[in-house]
Amino acid sequence: MITPGMEIDVLKENHRLAHENHRLMRDHNVKSVDFMGSIGAGKTALIIKLAEKLREKGVRVCAIAGDVTGVDDYTRFEKSGLEAVNCNTGHECHLDAHLIHHALDDVDLDKYDVVFIENVGNLVCPADFPLGTDYRVVVVSTTEGDDMVRKHHDIFQHSDIAILNKIDIADAVDVDPEVITGDYEKLTGGAKKMYKCSVKKDQGLDEILEALNLC
Repeated sequence: MITPGMEIDVLKENHRLAHENHRLMRDHNVKSVDFMGSIGAGKTALIIKLAEKLREKGVRVCAIAGDVTGVDDYTRFEKSGLEAVNCNTGHECHLDAHLIHHALDDVDLDKYDVVFIENVGNLVCPADFPLGTDYRVVVVSTTEGDDMVRKHHDIFQHSDIAILNKIDIADAVDVDPEVITGDYEKLTGGAKKMYKCSVKKDQGLDEILEALNLC
């Protein structure tokens, strides 16, 4: 059992390593994004599509695939032509700065302009563990219902950008996207915008790239 004091020490050490990760990538002029979100939100497909668009512009992209076990997302990245590194947590429900610190040992940062990190599918644990990226993005989809923001305040408050994916099937799953974006506007006091997209239909992706300032 982790005592409150131990928890504070763990979080403090994570933040220290996150700063090291950030400094390392910045020293190599690499921009980085941490994609958080639940299983099935479409993080993998979104990263692949954004990477394709960036590569068309001559931007060199690498991905780190975070999962508890397995190589499924890593394999999808590789098949799409996106160079990737696999990072399994073993049993933890989130990536942390320590794991990313070691994953970056397998990345030749001089070869890339952007590193995308796909976090473990979870809307709770990743919020407390920044990885040292320039941006933290949370991705949800219409298939998860209209209460994602109301149920998971922390991850939305700890992210820089929020994305609502699969808007093309909102009617089919009986979800009103405006409810979700409205909840997000209330949570952030109108200070942030939730970006709506459909990876499958290639809708809204250019606006997301612009918000991330990657090209």
